[in-house]
Parts: sequence; C-alpha cells; structure tokens
Amino acid sequence: MYENTLALIATCSRRRPLPSLPERLHGLFRLLGEASRERVERIEDEIWRLWMAYRDSVAAFDLERATRALAALDFGAAEGILARLIATHPDYPEAWNKRATLYYMQRRDRESVASLHRALELEPRHYGAICGFAQICLSLGDTDSALFAFDAALRVNPHLGEVRKAVDKLLRVRRTAALH
Repeated sequence: MYENTLALIATCSRRRPLPSLPERLHGLFRLLGEASRERVERIEDEIWRLWMAYRDSVAAFDLERATRALAALDFGAAEGILARLIATHPDYPEAWNKRATLYYMQRRDRESVASLHRALELEPRHYGAICGFAQICLSLGDTDSALFAFDAALRVNPHLGEVRKAVDKLLRVRRTAALH
C-alpha cells in the first residue's frame, strides 16, 4: 500500500478531485499559490472549512463529533463515529483523512496509509493527507519517500512553513551524512 500511495501522490497534480466537492475549492487553491502571507491563513482556513463541510449536514456534524473525540483522545468514540460515517458516505474525503489521523495516533500505520490513500483518491489536493503520509514514512525511516511527499504537499500549498523546515532539516542531515 505504501508504494501505491506514493504513486498516487506522484500523480496528484494531474488528477481531478471528486466532482461533488465544493467548486469554491478550485479558486481557493489557485489563490493559495499566489497569496500574500497576510491572506494565506484565511485561505487555508476556508479550504479546511470546506473539506469539513458536506452536502449532508448530519454527516458534517458527525465529522465534527469525531474530530472532538480525537482531540479528547477518545479513540473508541472517534473510531465508531468514523466507521459509520465512512460506511454511509464513502465519498467524504475528510472522513477518510480523520480516520487516517486516528490510526496514526494509535500507531496503526498500515490502516492509516489505507485511509490516506482513499482520501487522496477523492481529493488529490489534500495537502494534510499528503503530509500525514510523509510523517508515517519518516517514522518508518523512509526519508526519501517522506521528502517526495513533503515536496508534493509544498507544490499544492507552498506556505506550509513547518513542512519546509522539516524538508530543510532532512536535507541537512542527508548532506552531513554524505560528508562522513
């Protein structure tokens, strides 16, 4: 699954998101690439707000409940809510991403990657999911895949400061190791 997800990330810029996602996301992603620092946070917040939203308000409410359960580290409640949500709304990318986050927090990497993969099939611009995959790669010691994924996330959203710092650190470590 890791190789398949890496291949999926490699094609993200050429794939279209699920047609049912809000049309407004297209414009926000265009703005994100050229936005000033002052506007970036508002644009990112709006992207996340739209990712959390869903055409079924009950599903969106359930995702919010699952997010609160995750924040409270109530993994059992979060998993139950997300399982029902994904079963009834398998085309909800953020539900898959939240489930990936749950699994990551539980160190269930293989299951996390499977959920990230599905989120990226539905929403290839999901830089949060791409970064989640990179974090798993890092935890497994696969810095090449992590760097590749971080680079892909930065192509979608060039304003990810912490990701840029992580990339710089990984490249410094690599250069230092090459010198020895």
